[in-house]
Amino acid sequence: MVRRQTPAARVSRRRIRCAWPAERKGAAVGLPDFLVAGVPKAGTTALHSALSRHPGLYMSPIKEPKFFLTDGPPPAKGGPGDALTYREHVWQRDRYEALFGQARENSRKGESTPLYLYDEDAMCRIQALIPEVRIIVIVRDPVERAHSNWTHLWSAGLEPESDFLRACAEEERRKAQGWAPFWHYTGLGMYGRQLQHAFTLFPRENVLVLRYRSLVNEPGQTLDRICAFLGVERGILTEIPRENVTSHPEHTLAHRAASLVMRVSDAIGRRLPGDAVPVAAHRLERFLQRDNRQRQPLGWEQRQALLPAFEDDIRLLERVLKEDFSDWLAPRERSGGMVGTRPAGQGQAKNGRFPGRQEARS
Repeated sequence: MVRRQTPAARVSRRRIRCAWPAERKGAAVGLPDFLVAGVPKAGTTALHSALSRHPGLYMSPIKEPKFFLTDGPPPAKGGPGDALTYREHVWQRDRYEALFGQARENSRKGESTPLYLYDEDAMCRIQALIPEVRIIVIVRDPVERAHSNWTHLWSAGLEPESDFLRACAEEERRKAQGWAPFWHYTGLGMYGRQLQHAFTLFPRENVLVLRYRSLVNEPGQTLDRICAFLGVERGILTEIPRENVTSHPEHTLAHRAASLVMRVSDAIGRRLPGDAVPVAAHRLERFLQRDNRQRQPLGWEQRQALLPAFEDDIRLLERVLKEDFSDWLAPRERSGGMVGTRPAGQGQAKNGRFPGRQEARS
């Protein structure tokens, strides 16, 4: 059973002003006009790909620069795979601005780092540097999101716990040991308190919150809403490409052995410079996901075990957005695993790079 997490105490509704290191300040000339700031495993990779097809928008070539997650170099260690991910953070101001250097004049520039919403310090850094930025947030049933998150890391050979609920129960211990936020399966789904904090920093009219299911079931209408929010022409984008679909390898002896090698390789890679270990790890990950089995859904009993962790925050989310999310608490026969198998030839997005681009590099 996962321990219930209660929402944070009510934050003052006054607008918070955030500090920013002097060496990273400066005019926001080369900075983005909008951010897809949340949440992980809610279609942000596919949305980034879709928006990049609009002639009035320019999306960063690295999907997740993670610039605002730190105010300097990222940490050097964490959980399995974290150290190699940290190497790819675009944390220097000049490198970050260079991501938008090819944008056409008058186009709206954007990037997609879905961990921003979860990180209160990151949201403060955004407010301090680009206070007029527009923010897009996709929220997904938090149990489905957590399960997709766990499956993503399990299929990559990084998650050592083969049982989803036991992995969730390990969350507080992993946090204490410094594992990166992508391992916070339940914490990342506490949208109520995350958005409550965001609205102390940004005007509500600058934040667009959408449901993941709208993105999947009504892509044209949802993309038109986003285009209207960003001030660009509607009716151009009509579909969301199937990007970063999570596969679910079976729990076999081969998977356990390959996963152990993956985690050992990660430990070695933390201490070695260069790309040799990351390239080898990527090839091993492709081996782990070779069968391309679609993500297996959760049953109602499994959902029941995890829902108490989210119930209070879902109620908070309803108050913050003045919208009904009771369907997230209702019984259902199956949860998640509805988008089918991963398209042929596509890999799993990792470290802010697109699945297709990963495959091309191997």
